[in-house]
Amino acid sequence: MFNFATFLDLPLIWYALIGVALFLYVLLDGFDLGVGILFPFAPSDQCRDRMMNSIAPFWDGNETWLVLGGGGLFAAFPLAYAILMPAFYIPVILMLLGLIFRGVAFEFRFKAVRSRRVWDYAFHFGSIVATFMQGMLLGAFVQGVKVDGRSFAGGPFDWLNAYSVMVGMALVFGYALLGATWLVMKTDGITQEWARRCAAYVLSYVGLFLAIVSISMPMMNPGVRALWFSLPNLYLLLPIPLCSVALLILIWRDLHKGKEYRPFFLSFGVFVTGYLGLGISLWPWLVPFQVTFRQAAAAGPSQSLLLVGTLVMLPVVLTYTGYCYYLFRGKTSHEAAY
Repeated sequence: MFNFATFLDLPLIWYALIGVALFLYVLLDGFDLGVGILFPFAPSDQCRDRMMNSIAPFWDGNETWLVLGGGGLFAAFPLAYAILMPAFYIPVILMLLGLIFRGVAFEFRFKAVRSRRVWDYAFHFGSIVATFMQGMLLGAFVQGVKVDGRSFAGGPFDWLNAYSVMVGMALVFGYALLGATWLVMKTDGITQEWARRCAAYVLSYVGLFLAIVSISMPMMNPGVRALWFSLPNLYLLLPIPLCSVALLILIWRDLHKGKEYRPFFLSFGVFVTGYLGLGISLWPWLVPFQVTFRQAAAAGPSQSLLLVGTLVMLPVVLTYTGYCYYLFRGKTSHEAAY
């Protein structure tokens, strides 16, 4: 029987697949969560209709990548899953509840009349809770968790601290930037001008939080500090933060010059550089500073069987996603379209 494990570095492939899936989730679900964060501040109900219509064809498909990331972690790296889930049960449950609330709001808002305002706020607060919990998860994750042997050894609220709260706030502003630049690209008139002002406002906070997170991670961990500030690594890795600064400046200029499409893709670039820096800092840990991805990997035959299914379905999902974005290209109207 042919065995993929003999020819491929399966743990590395799955480590990369999960990393890419989570990154695609952050980018693709990030802008529609950002629209929800900005939702109640729109100038009118007609603007809110356009905002929701702009993401209605995409929001549920975007969450596919979260399923792939979480399911892949469970199947390909069961040890890491067994350690991380008990550490983060509470924020994960709160995040899922937030996603459920915003999903229900999509279904009910378009039909509601008297209770429309209720569903507006359900959509808004569901988006904020989901985003904030994702940020807190990230903040707690990069700090590491307590491990005893092969089990989580900490308490149920170890994830709740000042640093994780700060990262949660940072992600709220980051997603708001993605949402605002998405609306600049997908709408026009009053909605677009309001979104442009929102993007310019949150951009400064994104830059501030990005600087704080970039400085704090090396300060918290000597290994990360040695990685980034030792020679010649300092010269090799310096282009990453410099690219982040350049992208923020370009976004600012484009917003004030009336550009419609480029600010959104430049905002993607900011997340790319931030995610790349995070990935370099955490390599090769899957449970930060405790368990590497090779130590957490499932048996080779299990990973190879999972990879076969993934190689079949992943092109299908990518094709459908690309076609969906192509089909619903262009500006969005305020008329009900859900």
